[in-house]
Amino acid sequence: MLEGKKSTARKIFNNTLKIISKKTSGDPEKIFKIAIENVKPQIEIRAKRIGGAVYQIPTEVKPDRQLAVAFRWLIGGARGKKGAPMAEKLASELIDASNEQGSAFKKKEDTHRMAQANKAFAHLARY
Repeated sequence: MLEGKKSTARKIFNNTLKIISKKTSGDPEKIFKIAIENVKPQIEIRAKRIGGAVYQIPTEVKPDRQLAVAFRWLIGGARGKKGAPMAEKLASELIDASNEQGSAFKKKEDTHRMAQANKAFAHLARY
């Protein structure tokens, strides 16, 4: 939703669900839930300054933040595409995410990969 335009956001989302039902044979709500589950991050990186050095510390993500970040990544991935109405871009991003593809899923994979690379600094999380 941009600038508090809830009615516009609802129209876009309803059109997105209609487009998903046309493109796939499955239930659009089920595809939406699968996409959200595939994009939710389990671990994220937090920068922490300790002794003058900044460490990238992997931390677990709380469930409410997982959902917020997943929505943010899906909408950001849809906005990044060019040349189509927002409903079509969001529908294609949700379909890609349900198939474990697309920019939002890639962002999750990159975040998890970075967390694994910085696993050595996990002991600094308690400071």
